[in-house]
Amino acid sequence: MKKIGILFGQERSFPLAFVERINSKNIPGIIAEPVRIDKVLQGESSGYAVILDRISQDIPFYRAFLKNAALCGTAVINNPFWWSADEKFFNNCLATKINVPVPKTVILPSKEHPDDTSDASFSNLAYPLDWDNIFNYIGFPAYMKPFAGGGWKHVYKLTGPDDFFQKHSETGQLVMLLQEEIVFDEYYRCYCIGGKYTRIMPYEPRNPHHLRYVADFTPSPERLRLMEEIVLRINHYLGYDFNTVELALRDGVPYAIDFCNPAPDADVHSVGQDNFDWVVETAANFAIEKALAHQEGADNLTWGEYIKRGSAKQKLF
Repeated sequence: MKKIGILFGQERSFPLAFVERINSKNIPGIIAEPVRIDKVLQGESSGYAVILDRISQDIPFYRAFLKNAALCGTAVINNPFWWSADEKFFNNCLATKINVPVPKTVILPSKEHPDDTSDASFSNLAYPLDWDNIFNYIGFPAYMKPFAGGGWKHVYKLTGPDDFFQKHSETGQLVMLLQEEIVFDEYYRCYCIGGKYTRIMPYEPRNPHHLRYVADFTPSPERLRLMEEIVLRINHYLGYDFNTVELALRDGVPYAIDFCNPAPDADVHSVGQDNFDWVVETAANFAIEKALAHQEGADNLTWGEYIKRGSAKQKLF
């Protein structure tokens, strides 16, 4: 019997529907359940052929458990080694090398020193930074947000340098991105599952949270194909099995705004019933595919093109 598990936190609608959908298919030799952890022994199997991870980004113990499980052959969705290494600034840097339009972006050192560091720890950092060139490059209005993490937390819209310095003083030890504002005509949030299944969802981030999926954007078939191609290209290079990409269209050009969302919102109350049904069905089918292809004790993880080409010492781009 091959077990498919889902590791989750406070959410309920998606994890429970995911388990129910897999089990309702009655695939011989396949069963799904919420992951249960009563001990984690080094180098010992988790007992799961596949685990869909929805929470380890917030719980380091779970991330360590998943790495051990992957080492012993579990197909973890998403690859916990890559997820541990990835962040939003790298995503933007990669996008510039694979011909995906992104906003102009710079990374900023934290306003406050990290714990157990001092001025002497930053011997290589110029002070002050070249703010004039940074601000000329980005322009205003601009957005500032953490270089890692998600959930629309600590996101600021900035009107000018004075506003920037005031808001940056509130960010503590967070490492922030300063990013060009893309004044968009249309906006889409796009699921990508298994590196091949996509769902392009009209999305309006200027609406209240519960109304963000209430948008009437209707892309042409050509624009839809362009967005799908961008979503697939991003996820092939990053190697995510389960991710969302946010695309803002300015003058018909899709800019990738945020595409490091490996545990994206999948709650029925926010994404809506149609989108929820799609993600449950598609995630269930992909997890079953992974379970059927699972090889005991082998590396069953997905590795992105960036890692694969780098490890093969090929030209990256």
